[in-house]
Parts: sequence; C-alpha cells; structure tokens
Amino acid sequence: MPRHATATGAGIGLRSPHAAQLLERRPPLAFLETHSENHFGRGGRGWEQLLRIRACWPLSLHGVGLSIGSADPLDRAHLDELAALVEALDPILVSEHLCWSSVGGIHANDLLPLPYTEEALDHVVARVQQVQDRLGRRLLLENVSSYVEFAHSTIPEPEFLSAVARRSGCGLLLDVNNVHVSARNHGFDPLGYLQGVPADAVAEYHLAGHVARRIELDDGSSAELLIDTHSRPVDEAVWALYACALALIGPRPTLIEWDADLPPLDTLLAEAAHAQALLDDSPRRPARPGRTQEAPHAWAA
Repeated sequence: MPRHATATGAGIGLRSPHAAQLLERRPPLAFLETHSENHFGRGGRGWEQLLRIRACWPLSLHGVGLSIGSADPLDRAHLDELAALVEALDPILVSEHLCWSSVGGIHANDLLPLPYTEEALDHVVARVQQVQDRLGRRLLLENVSSYVEFAHSTIPEPEFLSAVARRSGCGLLLDVNNVHVSARNHGFDPLGYLQGVPADAVAEYHLAGHVARRIELDDGSSAELLIDTHSRPVDEAVWALYACALALIGPRPTLIEWDADLPPLDTLLAEAAHAQALLDDSPRRPARPGRTQEAPHAWAA
C-alpha cells in the first residue's frame, strides 16, 4: 500500500456513492479520509471495498463519536473498536474532535463546544493520553465550529488547543472552515486565531462549505449565523484564510469535506485540485512554534 505519512497533498472524504468510481478512475489524490465509526465491525462488502481502496491510496481515519470532552467515562467498547480498526488499516492519520457529544450515556447528534477552563484542560489532556495509550499512536484533535460560548471560559481557544497538544503530545487537525465560521459567529479575528496555533502540532487541514442563516434575537432584531454543514463548495473567504494558514503554519495534508447534499465526484476532485494548487504554491518552511509555546501561564505547564 502506498504510504505517504509526510505528504502534503490534497484528498477528499471517502463516501460510499463515489467508491466504485474512485476505484475505476484512480484520480491522483494524495489520500482519502473515512469516518472511523462507519467501519466498526470490519466485515462484508463495504469492508472489502475499503481494503481495495486502501491498496490504492493512503487512508486517514476521522472519528465523530468518541466524545473526548464529555464528563462520562470514555466508552471502552468504542475505543476498542477504534483500536482494532487502526491496527487493521494502519492509517497515516487518526483524528477526533475537541468537543463533547454525550452525557449520562445519552448521545447528542452534534459536536458541542467545551468551556475553556483549567479544569476542562486537565480533563481533556488526561482523556487524550488514555486514547493515545490505547491506540499506540498520536491522535489529532480538530477544532469544532461553535454557535455559543461559555461565559466562564478563561482560556482563548487557540491557547487551549496549544496546551492540550503540548501536555498530551497529541497533534492538531486545523479545520479552517470551522475557524471562519466561529470567528464570524463570535466576532473574533480569524488571522489572530491562526497566529495562536502551534504550527509544529498541526498535522492536517480540513476545508468544507457552510451556509448562512438569519436568526431572531431576544430584542427583536436579527443577525446572521454561519452553520458548518459540509454541504457546499469551500467559500472564497475560507480559501483566503487557508492561504494565510499555509503562509503562517506551512503546508499539511488537506482534506475536502463534503457530507450532505453530496455532489458528483468531479466536483470534489475540482475542490481538491484547487487545494493542491495552493499547496504547491505555498512556501516550504520549517514549522514555527506557536506563540503560546512561550506563554508562562500556569495551566500551560
């Protein structure tokens, strides 16, 4: 199987309606990424097809159900399935979301944001270390898009990510669309966010589409809310922010995510080709430490 663990090319999410076309056409993608939970159990026709795809492209695994930030105990059965999948496929990257999605054993169909506090930081670091010990490899954590913030958060999100990475040894999956969506929803500077992320911890980028909705406020006025839907082409503002990320952080494997209103394969390949062109034009520079590497905060130790 071709393995390019340090490759910086563009790939797309593996979705079942496109699997046969991919195998027939063999487009020049750097890698394919699949949702881990879709392959728990490892059997049947879909599993056989995945093994054929694995023989043609490097694979990365992206999880949505580990609920790394939940106060519930880690789901050992879920983690065991993930470990078995990692062992069977030997993916180049394994990632999850910095969020919580379950409480009291009840799972929400969403990736919910954390309060960025010292207590939450200690909790997440311990959980990430448990996961990495079970998998026997580094986990990447993705920043999620958010629509609410916790009033008692005391740590800026980029610094929280930096501290988690430094203290647990995990890597970061920087979702550029999520940065843009959250920046618009909460009114922060997305470029400043990128400048606060430790470049040496970033191992992958995600790019996706979003939609805008008008919402009614309590005072009778309305405001625009961006929603991360993975159902549209990458927005021009996100492409521009991605170019900034390449300049500040450097080129990394980049995935085009598209999960809803799935388009023809050629549409995804065109998006990946655009990302590849930006990667090819980006400077090849050594990773710089994030500014929080030097911050003397007690919680960062």
